[in-house]
Amino acid sequence: MTTVDQSAVNPLDNIRIVLVNTSHPGNIGAVARAMKNMCLSQLYLVEPRKYPHDEATWRAASADDVLNSAVVCETLDEAIADCQLVIGTSARERTVPWPLLDPRHCMERGYAEAAAGHKIALVFGREDRGLTNEELQRCNLHVHIPANPEYSSLNIAMAVQVLAYEVRMQHLSGELNNNDMADWDVPVAGAQDLERYLVHLEETLRDINFLRPEAPKKLMTRLRRLYQRTRLDEMEVNILRGILTSTQYWVRKAKADESSEAGGTAAPNSGVDGAE
Repeated sequence: MTTVDQSAVNPLDNIRIVLVNTSHPGNIGAVARAMKNMCLSQLYLVEPRKYPHDEATWRAASADDVLNSAVVCETLDEAIADCQLVIGTSARERTVPWPLLDPRHCMERGYAEAAAGHKIALVFGREDRGLTNEELQRCNLHVHIPANPEYSSLNIAMAVQVLAYEVRMQHLSGELNNNDMADWDVPVAGAQDLERYLVHLEETLRDINFLRPEAPKKLMTRLRRLYQRTRLDEMEVNILRGILTSTQYWVRKAKADESSEAGGTAAPNSGVDGAE
């Protein structure tokens, strides 16, 4: 197996800009231009409404290399599958709050992890309504640009420019003092592995009758927040999934044994109905 010398990798190459369901092709071109201004080159497009398109090329000006190398994905999960840190842009408060940073502190952390070899995704939503709650729950962190509260609407290219500028300033300063996982013994789990674990967790909670229809609606949202901010590594995910698999085996075996011995009598509920 060939190993990559991370010291020889430009940290900026580990940072990708992800645009979700962009409706105006000109905005895609403008984002490519903003990225190239700040030496970023990894552009991912999730279900763009119109791409490729002449207006995207025109708005990109001399950043057509960034535009032409863009990776088009069908889903956000596909775009972030191999990323260890996913940062979603959010313009409003949520019922269940998520770790929220301003652009400068967010990019301090993001760049430090990129320098350590982690793949970082900066995710931007639709022009008219941003990212959905479900999409934001795929993110480890949320970033908010503190614009004028009386006129806070930013064009998507302007928002990308703000974060790309902060990335650029971190690159020029070389200050890598915010990465607490730089010397970790096992790689941080990617978004795809974490999502598979969360799906497995929900399935297991239903198997043990903990997660029932009458349970708090945001229970899984809160569990997602817990695991997204914990930053599990690959071995930890494997251990947790092993625990879930073993739990499922014994629960299903017990239910089968009970059903055969008691003529199908159901086991008592063991979950909680606690208020949200």
